[in-house]
Amino acid sequence: MFLNKRRWVNKGFILIMLMLIVVISGCGKNSSSDIVPGKVNVVTSFYPIYEFAKAIGGDQANVTNLLPTGVEPHDWTPRSKEILNTSKAQLFLYHGAGLEGWVPNFLKGLGSDAVVKPVEVSHGVSLITAEGDDGHHHGEEAAENGEEEHHDDSSHHIDPHTWVSPKSAKIIAENIKNSYIEVDPEHQAEYENRYAELAKKLDELDSKFTTELANTSKKEIVVSHQAFGYLCRDYGLTQHAIMGLSPEAEPRAQDIVALSNMVKEEGIKYIFFEELVSDRLAKTLASEAGVQTLVLNPVEGLTKEQDKAGENYFTLMEKNLQNLLLALQ
Repeated sequence: MFLNKRRWVNKGFILIMLMLIVVISGCGKNSSSDIVPGKVNVVTSFYPIYEFAKAIGGDQANVTNLLPTGVEPHDWTPRSKEILNTSKAQLFLYHGAGLEGWVPNFLKGLGSDAVVKPVEVSHGVSLITAEGDDGHHHGEEAAENGEEEHHDDSSHHIDPHTWVSPKSAKIIAENIKNSYIEVDPEHQAEYENRYAELAKKLDELDSKFTTELANTSKKEIVVSHQAFGYLCRDYGLTQHAIMGLSPEAEPRAQDIVALSNMVKEEGIKYIFFEELVSDRLAKTLASEAGVQTLVLNPVEGLTKEQDKAGENYFTLMEKNLQNLLLALQ
């Protein structure tokens, strides 16, 4: 009986170990087994960079996105597993400009022997500094900040949402292309060609936004999260945000009242919300002001439904344009 019991314990132990191996080896996109020999292994910090890196990398690249589908990037922090896997890649592409507060510690955690090259892909975008000092910056247009060395200086409230404008997205795409060429110069021609295709699509999107938004009678939008500064700057709009640069920033009661009054005075018919963040405040304000809500997507990530439907940066931005045109007519 003792022998049978010991056999059962051994079998149980082996079974548990096998289950652990399956779990560890099957942890999805982020597992270390995703390092593919003979390709440029790229880890990206969130969705738009992932999409552009895949488009430019093509067959030469194996791209893994750190941020899971349906998660808002302001909320997420990496675990030790992600640090370990990234240290084995050739490129780590992150946005910078204060979007990923976890990056400085993440880079330290990669270790001195890691071969991975970290690249801040927003480098070269003319950054916007949001006004106000408490996360509640409503009403005024943001000013430009030319001092790129202040990327992580939180006291300046730098707006990190550069990619929401196709003009800035093109700079990001070019930085991604250059980083590929730096680590894999042998395939420079392929990277240049695929970047040219992506840049052409971004130019066409930029041209469409420019032409169609120039013809709207209204220029003011009310948004739940102050994520549209670059879009507004590049296409002649002004955003009024219920919350600040972080979607978790709670507005004060007087902010809601002031916005409600402004909505009524300006004849604004729609208040925009986004899918990855609660729409509670947008709906509260819409109800208070007697207007409707519409989606304006900051393209920080896909919902699971959007992922299944094959949505991407371009389809979401096209929907953004149509909703802006509806709200601004």
